[in-house]
Amino acid sequence: MRYASFEINGQASYGVVDGAGQYRRVPVAFQARYANLKDVIAADALVALAEAAMAGGEQLKPEQVRLLPVIPNPGKLICVGLNYKSHVAETRRADSEYPSLFLRFNDSLAAHDDVVLRPAFSERFDWEGELAFVIGKGGRHIAKEKAFEHIAGYACFNDVSVRDWQKHTHQFTPGKNFPGTAPFGPVLVSRDEVPDVTALTLETRVNGQVVQHASVGDLIFDIPTIVAYVSRFTPLSPGDVIATGTPGGVGDRREPPMYMKEGDVAEVEITGLGVLRNRIGTDHSAS
Repeated sequence: MRYASFEINGQASYGVVDGAGQYRRVPVAFQARYANLKDVIAADALVALAEAAMAGGEQLKPEQVRLLPVIPNPGKLICVGLNYKSHVAETRRADSEYPSLFLRFNDSLAAHDDVVLRPAFSERFDWEGELAFVIGKGGRHIAKEKAFEHIAGYACFNDVSVRDWQKHTHQFTPGKNFPGTAPFGPVLVSRDEVPDVTALTLETRVNGQVVQHASVGDLIFDIPTIVAYVSRFTPLSPGDVIATGTPGGVGDRREPPMYMKEGDVAEVEITGLGVLRNRIGTDHSAS
């Protein structure tokens, strides 16, 4: 099943996307019980949501909704860096024994079709197409062989980076947390619809040009390893989001470098998860 968070006439809601691409809004009584998709996941009620939305939910056309990030309010938003050999090679960094992690703030998230704003004081606005997964069942010290039991589903993610700010020091935080620079969506595809996540293909395009193309099976630290490692130092909770890293092909490492500018369109497509599309704008507020 495919789940989505969205606004209707300025009111936040959520529901499912049916086989015809129509949105089925959750019934009012159901949303009164579970305010958002994260609450549904925490209650282990995704199946109940699908049944309620398909049976009695209002049917909406795509143009009637404004999508939100799949999980607008994750308790934790954890990103893995340097997790494809092709990206490690282009950055000229040494291999690492452990996953390289950094955190994003919730207000750095954006939705499918949002305009992603490049700060006017930086020209180094770069794409990073990624697979993200959402925690369904929380836990601590999760064993690798149990990891997939803790995943609710998968979605596309674009870890858009302000490279000069990312490189001010060896800490990534500033360049990874400008508001609205992490598109996440368009939908959450439930784990049962992705029997082999390593078989998925990730592709990033800028203005139709393919800039990244890789198999999710090429991850250095696979999803079970990530879940086991992260859950050793922090408890994972339903609705937490983990982005698994980007393959080679980022603009900053091209010769000459290639960055996104106003009017560009960035797309991240992953097999079976849809296409996450965003136009680039410019934030002149601090110029």
